[in-house]
Amino acid sequence: MMALNVIQPGLMTTVQDFGRAGMRRYGVPLCGALDSGWLRLANALVGNAEETAGLEIHLTGPILEAEADGIRVAVVGPALVLAGPQGEQQPVAAWRSITLKRGDRIQVKSVTEGTVAYLAVAGGFDLPEVLGSRSTYVRARMGGLDGRPLAAGDRLVMASSAPASGLDLTMSAPSVDVDAPIRVVLGPQADHFTDDALRALEKETFHVGNETDRMGMRLSGPVLRHQSKDRAEIISEGVVPGVIQVPGNGQPILLLADSQTVGGYPKIATVISADLARVARSAPGAEIRFRAVTVEVAEDAAREVERDLRSRIAAVRPLAQGYDVALLYQGNLIGGVVDCKNPDNFPGHLETHLEEPSGGMRR
Repeated sequence: MMALNVIQPGLMTTVQDFGRAGMRRYGVPLCGALDSGWLRLANALVGNAEETAGLEIHLTGPILEAEADGIRVAVVGPALVLAGPQGEQQPVAAWRSITLKRGDRIQVKSVTEGTVAYLAVAGGFDLPEVLGSRSTYVRARMGGLDGRPLAAGDRLVMASSAPASGLDLTMSAPSVDVDAPIRVVLGPQADHFTDDALRALEKETFHVGNETDRMGMRLSGPVLRHQSKDRAEIISEGVVPGVIQVPGNGQPILLLADSQTVGGYPKIATVISADLARVARSAPGAEIRFRAVTVEVAEDAAREVERDLRSRIAAVRPLAQGYDVALLYQGNLIGGVVDCKNPDNFPGHLETHLEEPSGGMRR
């Protein structure tokens, strides 16, 4: 069987797919990738179905070693990636696939912007589904690899035993406007808050707190005051990823993929689906601004995100002769310049001048 051995697991690396949609009525969180769009792009680079489970990587990633030739992987996200034989690993661009030989290692050394990157492997992982998904839900030890993050010594067996063939693939990295406000739809309990609180939600800046994980993030900023003490709580009702709850202290909590299914804090707004992945990738300390939009604007934004993803997947292309030309251009491809008629002439700095025709041009 083809497999990847986990040499180092990274800070928080879990198996994730699209999650357990339709299970919240049974008290089961959605789980799944914080950015399902990026997971789709990673799968496109290795020829998988879009919903195939991959690895979600937080801040620092794993070191994985190939057990066989022809294991194709792809890393998507702003990450520093190294690949190659042990002790000889070289930087490799993200947003492309890499075909590993037996004994090769791939390391996602760090996520350079935000917190999240994704790694997909051709054919996916040979892991059982739990309630229709392979996503890891750590709090319930459900799904993924024994319901937990990766650990050193784990063995990730591929679902396919066929070595990859053909050229590796690449795509252009999507541009992300990190300064753009996060769009929200107000409510459903916007009437529980003062007019000043609603204005502050849009006009003021919030910061992502250290108490942040896949369940949600606590934000610090202006106090979002309730209209009265008895409006600081509600009878528990359903919540979804993207909801912004505000407890009695007035500091918002933004729920993410592993969030609970019900809650008793008023919800001042909900992040639109088009912007949820962007805010979910934010690192502690990041600044966040919100802007209220209509449901119609939110729907149009969701359609635009889907069009962009489909366009990027359609534009996936082979690497030129197996080489990453963009990465080559980042380096100095000229090791030195000599005078072919006078090999001893190596001036130590770039010179260009013309001589008589008999002398030719010297650089």
